Amino acid sequence: MYRKLTLLSLSLITIALFNCTTNTIDEGDIEDLPPIVETITYDDDVAAIINSNCVGCHSGPNANAGLQLNGYANVRAATEQGNLLNRINNSGNPMPPAGVLPAETRQIIDQWVADGFLEN
Repeated sequence: MYRKLTLLSLSLITIALFNCTTNTIDEGDIEDLPPIVETITYDDDVAAIINSNCVGCHSGPNANAGLQLNGYANVRAATEQGNLLNRINNSGNPMPPAGVLPAETRQIIDQWVADGFLEN
């Protein structure tokens, strides 16, 4: 009986921990939006999103997690490495901490990536 209870407990703990580490937003909400037909650039579209949602915590000498998001080069690098996209799509620990960005905003960043990280 003790072995069965221990096995059951370990199984439940494993399942719970696995679910806690894979909380991501279902991309269906972005896919359900009408496609963006205009070209997305950093200067015209992405910079304003990053500046209003990320730079307050991710710039300067004490940037959170050492992640600098001020300027095109830093945002592109964070996006290419997956850090930016993973964090804005993480429902368990969203960035920004105030809550998950709207699907339309995340779609703009996704389109910027698809368009080839155009600067201006």
